[in-house]
Amino acid sequence: LARGIQHTAVRQAHRKYEPNFHDKYGNLVLLGGAAVFTAVWGYVFTQAGIEWGLSPVGRVTPKEWRE
Repeated sequence: LARGIQHTAVRQAHRKYEPNFHDKYGNLVLLGGAAVFTAVWGYVFTQAGIEWGLSPVGRVTPKEWRE
């Protein structure tokens, strides 16, 4: 059993490693996706004209106190 495991390990170590798609282009795809994500949300936040209404300052007026 030990000899079989050792033989398999040696055989795999001698095999020429061929990079797959993720090895070749993984970081490029990740950076491209991050750039598109940032560009789209940057446009949405700055140019789309959406009224977000996050702050109540200036819109909420206190009512008169009733006893």
